[in-house]
Amino acid sequence: MNRCRARIFSLALGLALTGLAAGSAPAATSAPAKPAANSLPGREIAETISTVTGVAISPLLGVGAYGAYHWYQSPAEKRAGLPWFAQPWFWIPALILVGLCMAKDTLGTAAPTALKKPFDVAETVEHKISGLVAAGLFIPIVAMVFSHAEPASASLSGTGLAALDLSWLGNVVMVPLALVAYFIVFLASTAINILILLSPFTTVDAGLKLFRGAVLGTVAVSAFTNPWLGAAWALVLILISAFIAGWSFRLSVLGTSFLWDFLTFRKNRFQPGPAENGMFLGRKTAKVPARTYGRLARDGEGRLVFRYRPWLVLPERQLALPAGQYAVGRGLLHSSILEVNGEETRLALLLPPRYRSHEDELSNAYGLLGVRPAGLRALSRWFKEAVGVGAQPAAA
Repeated sequence: MNRCRARIFSLALGLALTGLAAGSAPAATSAPAKPAANSLPGREIAETISTVTGVAISPLLGVGAYGAYHWYQSPAEKRAGLPWFAQPWFWIPALILVGLCMAKDTLGTAAPTALKKPFDVAETVEHKISGLVAAGLFIPIVAMVFSHAEPASASLSGTGLAALDLSWLGNVVMVPLALVAYFIVFLASTAINILILLSPFTTVDAGLKLFRGAVLGTVAVSAFTNPWLGAAWALVLILISAFIAGWSFRLSVLGTSFLWDFLTFRKNRFQPGPAENGMFLGRKTAKVPARTYGRLARDGEGRLVFRYRPWLVLPERQLALPAGQYAVGRGLLHSSILEVNGEETRLALLLPPRYRSHEDELSNAYGLLGVRPAGLRALSRWFKEAVGVGAQPAAA
């Protein structure tokens, strides 16, 4: 279906981003018909690579713009038979929601972080939901490019082999490859969303969103300029995303855990375990990357041991934390476990928000040095003591 995916996607994306749909309509209606060569599988594969990459970066915008342009290009009598993403009941609300997010990003730069973060949380949830919907219901449809290889079938009609349709075999290969590429890029896009969510600075948020929008724009412009150029650039982005896939996955798992705890107020129903608890590695330790998820316990020798599974499913491994003293750091939004060396502390483990207000129980469970301020809370305490506000009187 739909022979010019990348051109349609990129033009629709440009209309959605610039708001010039009305001015571009005459050019779209007067465009010459595409030659038959455009339906060759090679060109459709190139266009599909660009489409999959663009949708993975911003699923709701990509699918909504793609569907809107398909609806606009189709004759009125055929619109009822278009796929779900090309129906007005989907793409109109989708593009309205995207527009509201853009307005929030434009106006929210000057807003306090406390007022802006709930909207970032909502956008992160939307990104995950729309990404899963696109993976299950959109990517398999646009990746079936070999069902359009009509010229190849016609060229075999004189040999008696036209009845031998092997398009299904090409689709069996193409659809899984498209899904793998989509998930790799989607992981990187999700990681940017998590960084935006965790960042306490609106200027950093704006920079990350500008970077994501610029990358999405390059995919659209290159694909519209030339499908082969668009496919080449999309493949570069896929390779970069694959290179950082481990980092993106760990950050996505951490962000999802934090998001779930915040949205469900899990700390009100949670109690730390007496011997073992789930948390994230705070820094790279003995070649184990930061933000790796695992469970902390004490072994038979009394050492703190971090047990984890790479990619959450591979065989379990074990990491003994460096010998020393540890304490629980109580932060403003989430807490941590700190390695203590005299007056200096060093981040060892990140605790999900469910541990907030349960720091004392956790310290007692592992026999740590106790609880002390950390992060922004430590900075607030230092400021109060420096200016003499709220300082505790010395003991007699």
